[in-house]
Amino acid sequence: MNIEIANRLVNLRKQNNLSQEALAEKLGISRQAVSKWERAEASPDTDNLILLARLYGVSLDELLRTEDEIPMPEENAWNPETETENKEWEYAEKEGENAHIYIGKEGIHISKDGEQVHVDWNGAHGREMGGAGYRSGWDGIHIIENGEEIYPQQGWAAEPRRRFPVALFICIAYLAIGIVYQAWHPGWLLLLWIPILESLISSVKKRNASCFAYPVAALVFFLSLGIFTGNWLGWIAFLTIPLYYSLVSYLKSLSRHRKWKKQQKKGGM
Repeated sequence: MNIEIANRLVNLRKQNNLSQEALAEKLGISRQAVSKWERAEASPDTDNLILLARLYGVSLDELLRTEDEIPMPEENAWNPETETENKEWEYAEKEGENAHIYIGKEGIHISKDGEQVHVDWNGAHGREMGGAGYRSGWDGIHIIENGEEIYPQQGWAAEPRRRFPVALFICIAYLAIGIVYQAWHPGWLLLLWIPILESLISSVKKRNASCFAYPVAALVFFLSLGIFTGNWLGWIAFLTIPLYYSLVSYLKSLSRHRKWKKQQKKGGM
């Protein structure tokens, strides 16, 4: 990587008050990879370039601006307009050549050994040496074989996950209890279970215990104990809040350390 771009990555990270470890966690990569970028020993791939630009709120042109001349694509490199009109992709025929990267207003185009990837605001396009490829955009994912799109009209996309309407269910339960049993109080405690259950579902899906609304759970415990038993010593639960987040933070750091050790072992093999 150009040292000028590497220095810019360092400055942008510091301007956004991020450590190398925090940035690596946001990008889903190792801290060592971020360190290599900033030492100009390696370059971010296309996906990480886009994520960095979005994270720092800059354009790709601004992120990768350099005084060095940027190599232009080959004459027979893939043209998105040709692909749109003729449903055919042109690709380099020479094998074993170095990768060519073009960054401009049209997007990012990478070609190497006959394989091509193009990324722009309309989506991503890819083509392999054997002829198979894909096109993803706002209308879904299109698989291409032998120059023809298998799903050219409706596209294909992963089925969205169904989410249980926790808030609606609890609100209906509260109204039912209030109307039938006139228990508007303390039935309102049910409403506090909305953020508890929503955050619990989110923490399980993301495998991140810090997403759980533990302070709200402590509040519900305190109020329930006091209202139903008259014992207001439940305030002790509030003392466990910093302990909970401290424990979660420790377990996360322990998990990251184990991943780092595995990476070090793999690197030493």
